[in-house]
Formats: sequence, C-alpha cells, structure tokens
Amino acid sequence: MTRRVLIVTHGGRPEAVVALHEAVTELERAGFTVALHDDDLAETFGDHMARTRAREGVAESEVVMVLGGDGTILRAAELTHGTGVPLLGVNLGHVGFLAESEREDLRAAVGRLAAYDYTVEERTIVEVRAYLPGEPEPLVGWALNEATVEKAQRERMIEVVLGVDGRPLSSFGCDGVITATATGSTAHAFSAGGPVMWPEVDAVLVVPLAAHALFARPLVVGPRSTITVDVLPDSASSGVLTCDGRRRIDLPNGSRVEVRRSDTPLRLARLSTAPFTDRLVSKFSLPVVGWRERAASVAATAGTTAERTAATEAAGTSDDRGATDEEE
Repeated sequence: MTRRVLIVTHGGRPEAVVALHEAVTELERAGFTVALHDDDLAETFGDHMARTRAREGVAESEVVMVLGGDGTILRAAELTHGTGVPLLGVNLGHVGFLAESEREDLRAAVGRLAAYDYTVEERTIVEVRAYLPGEPEPLVGWALNEATVEKAQRERMIEVVLGVDGRPLSSFGCDGVITATATGSTAHAFSAGGPVMWPEVDAVLVVPLAAHALFARPLVVGPRSTITVDVLPDSASSGVLTCDGRRRIDLPNGSRVEVRRSDTPLRLARLSTAPFTDRLVSKFSLPVVGWRERAASVAATAGTTAERTAATEAAGTSDDRGATDEEE
C-alpha cells in the first residue's frame, strides 16, 4: 500500500525551501509518495474548499506535513478541515505552539512517521455564523484558534451586546471581542490578557478588547453554550469578523455573530508524549526555579564552599603542626 504525504510550506522563506528539499528527500527515501501544495488562497465563508481538497488528494494522504510557523499551520488547516487527515507541523517560525517538531528534528520526524510512531490528537474548533442585515441565510465559517469581531474604523469604537445562550450578558463600546478555543488561548486571546487553557479543556474563551465597561473580564463558557456578539444598529463603527487571522467578512451595523463548538474536531499528529506544561515552559522560556529554590541553591553552594575552605585550612594547620613536631 502506497503511503502519501502532502506538504504545505511557506514558499517565500529561503529556510522553508531548504527544509522542503530535505523533507521530500527523506520522505521518498522512507517510501512515501510526496505531493506539494503551494496555493496561498484563504478559504472564504461558506466555501469549504471541496475542489481544492479533491485536486490536492487530501483525503488520500496519511498526513499533511507543514513546514513553517503557526500561520502556515492555520493555512494548512483549511485543507484538512472536515477530512479527518491529521496535520504534522515542523516549526520554522518563532514560537510555533501548534508545531510538533523543530527544524533540526526533521529527519527524525520522518523516521517516526515511517514507523507509525505517532499519535493523533483531536482539537476543538468553533463554528461561526454571521447574520447580516437583509440576508436570508447566515454565512458559515469556522476557526481553530479564534473568531474575532473588531471595529472597522480605527478611530472609533464598536458598540456590541455580548450574549450567552440566548440571553444578553453585557453591552459596551470596545475595540472588539475575541472568542477562542483552548488551542487559541495562547494566541490572540493570550495577547489580549486572556488565560491559558490546556488543549483538552472543552470550552470557549471570550475576551473583550479594550472594553469601556466595569464588567468586561475574560469568560470561560461551557462547551454546549452559544456565544453571540451583536453589532448595535447605532454603533459608531461597523465591524469586521476574522477567523484565525485569515478568513474575513465585513459586519454592517445590526449584524450578529454566533459562535459555538463544532462537532467536527481538527486532528494533529503528535510525536511527543510530553505534557502541555512542558510545551508552555519551552515555548515561552519560562523560569521553573523560584526565588526560594535559587536562594537554597546559593546557600547550599556557599555552605559547601565554606566547609571545603574550613577543611582545607584545618588540614593545613595539622600539617604545619606535624612539621613543627618533627623539627623539635
């Protein structure tokens, strides 16, 4: 049986081109059939890229290997969304939270793939529906990281009503509202002051952006809830809805956006069994020794040095006394 890998890469970066050549060589050496995808067109709302997926043979691929940063992985997710084919990310970017392997481990990653030495992890995605004034049907989209409603005019605020499960929760003027998955909690939502959620947390995170309100804290909403963001008819600015920083539509005043957990997860191929805690520490270079431990370590080192010095001095004194005795 022929095993097939589809590669998605950031073609504009020289290091990506070098990594691509190495990946193709290693994969073919391991017996894989390799195909390349270089179409950078983003999926649009309501367009599920069926033709592109069929043309690229996504469903026939064992994995889609991504050479790049998180942005390239989000682009590749548009290819695999709804197919069940897992993504395997090789990080060529900076943080690379979604990537499973680093550039220097590319050869080892291919070896693990060839030996079926990997697991598949499912990540929650959200379904996004945009109801526009005068339109009979909503535009339907999705997001792996986040769906963000933001103001269209930089110098003005967008005025919204935030609701959960059909009930209004709060209205305020703001720069926008982020609704993020656990996967996206380390992306835009994290930069806006939201909490980090472990990937297995089945919930949706809501983070208002620069809201002029007393109650505008980040919220963690249950997996069966529906979050709504209404752009008020008299809002000073219209809105823009963006999913994963790629798929975008304009939101005229009076629009409504609904976000809920999708029944179809996105799949990631995993090579490491390390816990998410280790990934956080590694990606953010977090210090894992507190001041108490550092103080104890310094004290222990100082104590050892003092003991050694005292022992040396004592030995030296003993030798001197011995020599004096012999002279006498």
